[in-house]
Amino acid sequence: MVSPFERAKDSAQVLTESAATHIGRIAVIVTRAVGEVANEAGDWLTDVFEMREAAVRAQEDDAAQRNLRSVDPDLTSSASSSGPED
Repeated sequence: MVSPFERAKDSAQVLTESAATHIGRIAVIVTRAVGEVANEAGDWLTDVFEMREAAVRAQEDDAAQRNLRSVDPDLTSSASSSGPED
């Protein structure tokens, strides 16, 4: 026969093992979630940087086109009409 003390010890042991297992699983879930959030945030910021760089390049291209038009209007009209016909 098992004494009440031993039953209490066994119950505490099982409860502790169960808690450790569940807390470990929860930690894995949280760790993965944090990693995924960091990855998504990084991807989003990369998109923001790329869009910003594209906007700067577009402004530079626009300024260059305006400078060409101010120097020789024929340069920009022949360059823009040299594209493929639809």
